[in-house]
Amino acid sequence: MSGSKSRKPETRTIRVGALPRVEGEGALHLAMRDGRVEEVRLEIYEPPRFYEAFLRDRDFMEVPDITARICGICPVAYQMGACHALEKALGVFDDVDPAIRAKRNLLYCGEWIESHVLHMFMLHLPDFLGYESAISMAEDHGDVVKRALRIKKLGNELVAALAGRSVHPVGVCVGGFYRALDPARAAVLLPEVNACLDDMCALTMFLAEHVDYPDFERDYEFVALCPDDEYPFNLGPIRSSKGLDIEQEAFGDVIEERHVAHTTALQSVIRGRGAYMVGPLARLNLNAERLHPRAAELLPKVCDQVSRTLPWRNNFLSLLARGLETVHALGVAADFLASYEPPARSRIPITPRAGAGGHGTEAPRGVCWHHYATGDDGSITSARIVPPTSQNQVTIEQDLWKLAEQITDLSDDDACMRCEHLIRNYDPCISCSVHFLRFERSWHGAPATEAQP
Repeated sequence: MSGSKSRKPETRTIRVGALPRVEGEGALHLAMRDGRVEEVRLEIYEPPRFYEAFLRDRDFMEVPDITARICGICPVAYQMGACHALEKALGVFDDVDPAIRAKRNLLYCGEWIESHVLHMFMLHLPDFLGYESAISMAEDHGDVVKRALRIKKLGNELVAALAGRSVHPVGVCVGGFYRALDPARAAVLLPEVNACLDDMCALTMFLAEHVDYPDFERDYEFVALCPDDEYPFNLGPIRSSKGLDIEQEAFGDVIEERHVAHTTALQSVIRGRGAYMVGPLARLNLNAERLHPRAAELLPKVCDQVSRTLPWRNNFLSLLARGLETVHALGVAADFLASYEPPARSRIPITPRAGAGGHGTEAPRGVCWHHYATGDDGSITSARIVPPTSQNQVTIEQDLWKLAEQITDLSDDDACMRCEHLIRNYDPCISCSVHFLRFERSWHGAPATEAQP
């Protein structure tokens, strides 16, 4: 009797049992049969939170404090989107002082710093270097982790200094801020910002020199704000790598939000075109020439080290994009603090009126677009919020389709790791780098085997 042949799996199923802190709950379902990919679903099944509904009839001044609660990692993004959209609705957008706009950029710098550093060094770098967590990585790269924690702490301190506290800030209002930055606090922060700027330049080169980035390119349509005179935080038209060029107000009409059966979150596509990507890679590809000089000086060195020139079409390189953006944010913060003088006023006066306005700003994870309509008394009559994670859902699924075709012969554990790694490229509001995949494989009708995390 001839020797028995090894049995290939008839069916393999990869499941993400729970995506922690995706503003709710989510999962991944990926099914393969006879070496072919049959189905990929990114399931964000977060319970309805009703923010857009319970903003109705609220006074416009309440909106920034309410929308900040949408996300504990990037509350500033929701505050900035709300403030800019409401200022358009109330007819005061062009009245906002340059000093207020500069302070808003600095506030965003703080959020980008703390969010990017958390993702790069606590959540994602362990994947690239082969560690289970940042804790185990620290045994071999203690200096990297210590520097990263110092920079993240500084980001939190910047947000707290400008807006009252680092999580769900309370100092932001439509029209500006409730109070100006204390000059003494600015003087204390400046030396730490300069020190962290040097550290972040070194850490970005570490990411370029010590990480082997997978070869995974796709023809994405990158979408980001593209102001003429600065790297995008709060202002600018919305453009794409494939010719989209629109004013902020039109974004809600250009994209289509769809209900699909396997997720309670809306999926976004560009009408008549399809999926697109927002986030650090999109911003860098569309705005590299507007980087702060310290980041601009670093960019060619990074490109040489990884042997890739812009535009980058490999989202694994988003790790480096975040590094360069963090250098940019620290450089902008250093310049602001070095020349800071208290403004004549911290906010502009606003008279309620009926109106409507839409505006997006650049959250750490990409464009976060808001639209509001107000009544004569300034109360909210309608609200629409389009967060970056939902905009990237279709693109993530398309990435997973391509990846699934490459992992049909991998072991259970390796397949799980590759799927986790790809999802984390997008930093979809996941704040813990745990092994969250459950992998099941059926052998010709036999009971499924499960690889536990």
